[in-house]
Amino acid sequence: MSESLLARLSPTKRVLKRAQYEAFEFSLLDGDVLVHNASHADPENHEYNVRIVNGVPDACECPADEKYTGPCKHRVAVAIRRPILDAVEQMQIVADGGVVSNEQSKAEVDDDATPDDCDCELLDNDFPCWVCVDSGRRELPS
Repeated sequence: MSESLLARLSPTKRVLKRAQYEAFEFSLLDGDVLVHNASHADPENHEYNVRIVNGVPDACECPADEKYTGPCKHRVAVAIRRPILDAVEQMQIVADGGVVSNEQSKAEVDDDATPDDCDCELLDNDFPCWVCVDSGRRELPS
């Protein structure tokens, strides 16, 4: 969790607590995050798009984000989950045709290098892990 990001958002203690304990489910959606509140009694009607701008949950479609000062629990829920923001950043880079990071460039140059987070050896029948498929190092069997 990035303290500077939380400081920038400056959520209330109540919002921060709710962002931590409610059962949120996240989906990437066109460079933004769709947040589904599985804790709610009527979860189908509590799904909101959180817009990400420069790595910051900037706005949410929920009524609370518009009505109250400060970020809503959905924006804070995304902000405190760094892997979600990292995935959005990667999706936005790819969608924008942006420059790939040095790590990605190295992986493309040296296709035989095994990534540090490779889990291929744990899988059956020489099936590749997602890290290797995503990096282009290995392909899924047909």
